[in-house]
Amino acid sequence: MARIDVIMPQMGESITEGTMSRWIKKVGDAVKRDEPIFEISTDKVDAEIPAPNAGVLAEVIVTEGQTVAVGTVVARIETDATAVTPAPAGGGATGAAQPSTPVKATAPTPVKAFEPAPAQPPAAQTAPTNNVRSQSTPVTPRPADAGLGADESAEDRLRRKSTPLVRKMVEDHKLDLGAITGSGSAGRVTKQDVLSYLETGAPAAAAQSAPVATPSAPAAVPVAGAGTHTPVAPSAAVTSWEGDRVEPWSRIRKLTADHMVLSRRVSAHVNSLIEIDFSHVAAVRKRYKDVYAERGANLTFLAFIVKAIADNLRKHPIVNAAVSGDNTIYRRDINVGIAVALDWGLIVPVIRHADELSLLGIARGVQVLADRARNKRLTPDDVQKGTFTITNPGGFGTYVGTPIINQPQVAILAIGAIEKRPAVITMPDGSDAIGVRTKGMFCMAYDHRVVDGADADKFLADVRKTLHNFPENQG
Repeated sequence: MARIDVIMPQMGESITEGTMSRWIKKVGDAVKRDEPIFEISTDKVDAEIPAPNAGVLAEVIVTEGQTVAVGTVVARIETDATAVTPAPAGGGATGAAQPSTPVKATAPTPVKAFEPAPAQPPAAQTAPTNNVRSQSTPVTPRPADAGLGADESAEDRLRRKSTPLVRKMVEDHKLDLGAITGSGSAGRVTKQDVLSYLETGAPAAAAQSAPVATPSAPAAVPVAGAGTHTPVAPSAAVTSWEGDRVEPWSRIRKLTADHMVLSRRVSAHVNSLIEIDFSHVAAVRKRYKDVYAERGANLTFLAFIVKAIADNLRKHPIVNAAVSGDNTIYRRDINVGIAVALDWGLIVPVIRHADELSLLGIARGVQVLADRARNKRLTPDDVQKGTFTITNPGGFGTYVGTPIINQPQVAILAIGAIEKRPAVITMPDGSDAIGVRTKGMFCMAYDHRVVDGADADKFLADVRKTLHNFPENQG
């Protein structure tokens, strides 16, 4: 009899924990090697995890909704099928026996739920906090108030009490992590703590415990308008009414919410809009759509747009940049992210080195990444290192949208609906007439700290010129 441990995988270098979203298999089910047996959510992606060996799912240790550290044993597979005792009726995956040293459980949540808030002492629970990441349970927990050991420096302790994301935020804003009071488990500093500190100079829990917070000390880094800003009551204070349906946020929804709020606070958003005549592109697309389909690619308007964007980012490097403190990083690579709307949230897979791809290569790349996103097959590498983002609300009929920058990038383009519209056409003899043209609106949001209006407008003008004169030899 042999039992194989199934562990929580590390889905990327910076990933330290994962949330068990759903068990695809139940105790007693036969599994094949590489067959998906459970689904997890991490900071980067949602993914289905395959079985490391063939056999029978003998034991489920981590139940749906729990968040555990990478490397934690989540289940065991029995390679000798005759040695497995079927689960009791109605038990299923969530009714499996727990190990003698159980993983720290969090509040039960639906499959789509974001990781639950960490357990807190009773006194701390009187001041609920929002956007707090759950703390995975270490194998040998250490008291938060324990003194520094001989083998642990003050810097090591601060690293232990925060995540890589929090430390990067602190570094970017030149804050003192030790001065920020953590509201997480064992005093852990969360992203919300940093955001609250930037907003008011006060800890997140303190800011939420009163209707109007009055910080006792100024923020470490002045924020534009911070001196006159009155904190808004947190959304966690809103109560449901009779007949309401309360649905916890999915992990992706939670991450998107945090990311968007952070982006609005960090970047000076400015929007430029430009109208594009797609009549020529529509003709080229109609002529070659079947040819591309035979080669395994769906030739969409988006493929033409990505190609035009990628070709022009090299000419306008400031739009393909990032901000780090008081420095501008000009990216060498051109990696275009495509926002994909899913039932459980929004994710942005990335087409790497898009400027080096043909129109066919881009069309294939867009199709493959969209399919992976919808089928939860994306890897962490698929959603990292984007340098410019495109979002396509026009696919739902929206005339135009004003997007929020995808940090740490400095620009994002929203594509409006591409449809036939009346337009003024100049005739060969110089007279004007009303005709039908295929048109769409672009709106680019950019970070005015580094991208001037002239830079953005020149870039958009060049993209429009490329689309108006798109060459047909783009196989």
